[in-house]
Amino acid sequence: MTVALMWEARAAEGRGDALLAWAKSRTLDGTPVRRETFRAPQDRVLVITWWDAAYDAELPELPEPTGDLVTRPVHRWRFESVERV
Repeated sequence: MTVALMWEARAAEGRGDALLAWAKSRTLDGTPVRRETFRAPQDRVLVITWWDAAYDAELPELPEPTGDLVTRPVHRWRFESVERV
């Protein structure tokens, strides 16, 4: 089974590049099948990791950024793959 973990944060005013650099530099305890990092308007950063694992498996996730890098707590979601085209 493939599980995708999504991590999304919104940077504090003027800190978008710093948040993006922070997210890209974070390592995980384990190697996902795939990892992608995205950015969007309003200084949002999204990281998706794909894992060969059961849906409820304990998997490493990116932590909360420290200090004044974000405007709110990180949003996290877990998805199970149902189709690949």
